[in-house]
Amino acid sequence: MSLGLLGNKIGMTQIFDESGNIIPVTILKVGPCVITQVKTNLTDGYNAIQVGYGNVSTKSLTQPQLGHLQKSNIHPLKYLKEFRVNDVSEFEIGQVLNVDSFDVGQLIDITGKSIGKGFSGLQKRHNFARGPMTHGSKNHRGPGSIGMGTTPGRVLPGKKNGWSTWE
Repeated sequence: MSLGLLGNKIGMTQIFDESGNIIPVTILKVGPCVITQVKTNLTDGYNAIQVGYGNVSTKSLTQPQLGHLQKSNIHPLKYLKEFRVNDVSEFEIGQVLNVDSFDVGQLIDITGKSIGKGFSGLQKRHNFARGPMTHGSKNHRGPGSIGMGTTPGRVLPGKKNGWSTWE
């Protein structure tokens, strides 16, 4: 398994290649990541390192999280992630990992985790249009009419209405 780093998405931009084509580019802020724990085959049954990212105040972590980090004399970190490695002898607790470990032109895999939107309404979730805002209308952000009349008299499965379990 390969080593991983943690980071944040900053935004999007574009660059131009030699022939003038526009290439969309995602800007990432990766690292510095601190090794917070080294797991070995003898102690834990597998080889892995735990990497932390994102400085945060002590108030925003729980006591077990603070105790885990203080055991290694590491400042509070927001994100912790474990990566399996073949050889743990080249890593030590407190070591800082940066993007310097990558070579120019090297292919990397990037995975992301989107922020949750909660129990969102249908305008946000399915791009429904809003209802009239004036003249006593009480259908501002509601779904409106979504079903048939008497036949079949129900909302068909798969309809984007917010009530169906089929989505």
